[in-house]
Amino acid sequence: MTHSAPAPTHLDLSQLGEPVYRGSVQNLYAVPDHPGYVVCETTPAGSVFDVGSIFNIEGNDLNRAIFRHAMYSRLAQPATWQRVKAAIEATPMDPAWRAELLSGPMETMLERGASTHHLGMVDAVTGEIVREGLPVNPSCYNVVRRFPVMHPPQRNLLGTHVFDYVQFHQSSTYVVPLEYIVRFGVTSGSSILKKYQGLSESAKRSYEQELGLSKPMGVWEMLERPIYDLTSKYEPEDRAVSKQEALIMSGLSSQDFLHTVKLAILGGWAVRELLESAGLLLWDLKWEFAVADEELLFVDTIDADSFRGTTFLDVSGRKLVIHYNKQAMRDYYRLVHPDWYAGINEAKAHAQKIGTPFKQVLKAGQIEGKWPHTPEVDPAFLDLQALKTALIRQHVASERDAPSIRADLEATGQAEVEFYRLRGLLDQLLAANSVA
Repeated sequence: MTHSAPAPTHLDLSQLGEPVYRGSVQNLYAVPDHPGYVVCETTPAGSVFDVGSIFNIEGNDLNRAIFRHAMYSRLAQPATWQRVKAAIEATPMDPAWRAELLSGPMETMLERGASTHHLGMVDAVTGEIVREGLPVNPSCYNVVRRFPVMHPPQRNLLGTHVFDYVQFHQSSTYVVPLEYIVRFGVTSGSSILKKYQGLSESAKRSYEQELGLSKPMGVWEMLERPIYDLTSKYEPEDRAVSKQEALIMSGLSSQDFLHTVKLAILGGWAVRELLESAGLLLWDLKWEFAVADEELLFVDTIDADSFRGTTFLDVSGRKLVIHYNKQAMRDYYRLVHPDWYAGINEAKAHAQKIGTPFKQVLKAGQIEGKWPHTPEVDPAFLDLQALKTALIRQHVASERDAPSIRADLEATGQAEVEFYRLRGLLDQLLAANSVA
């Protein structure tokens, strides 16, 4: 794909028409007269437990769109990577590993910033596409470069099947068919923790060595250095893949694949450095990349719903985890509406047993009265979640100083604790989210 044509500078939102794609977190629109670009509309509705859109946090769509624009703008600035380099150099870790991480892509980004697909945010009134800083009238619409998305065809193999990735080795411009998961610490719901807990003692030691750990894995503990794992992106179901398989799937040279791994970790550190200045801990996040000839670019969305940020509060002598992402909504449904949550799990098990889509089984069961209907969320709780996303937006957009943001984020966490206390659910919250 060539991008020799000038990039759009203005966009009339009233002329977008229908989305070319409707997703759970964003809708995509073609850009009139600019086929090399796409408009991404951040959507307001929230989804947890794979049941579809079931709640709406006021202002969450705009706050997430602003975070995306501001974070991608930061990635393009050399000053961001100077701060990341300083943070990495100040973190105790194996010197050889640090030196390897800081070689290659980091050297380039220190000079001219990172390459991304992000063009800018559309001003809701004037239609101007603002590349740096916020528009006078921020909108939920960001404009990005368009890259081909290729799905590997399924091939029969003696009664089983494999996915054929040969087209990725024959193309020079495409979205890499992988998700890169970067982990700075281990959370209670982490897939690596679940795998670890199911191993024998000897297998645990081997797994610790594989991950680069010098001690047994602990829940809600930061790792000595970040680790990464990879999943398929464009197969019918996402699955974990080995590093060797990921290299073959990517269509990249081994050197370029290594560069994407480094970019994922360094990009994670850029988000980490930003959040830590407001008192939030970053545990994990996901990245995707595209290749355009020999250029590697950060792509896809990045906002508070795509990373796990938390704080700790001392409550009743225990260390309570406060979530600043969709995990707070998951906990709400589990604790406030346990009957509905139990029904969700029953419906999922039944759907898997009969081979029918889960949402279809759930809806039919709710109509029959077998499982409870999806409950409304307490407005007071939604208001707290709206405040969280607004504060994170204010921080990434540099609207207020970091210490005041940090104080307000902590106060919001305290208010969430009080919400559960007034409803007699604090003990359950502590049981679910406190650290031993």
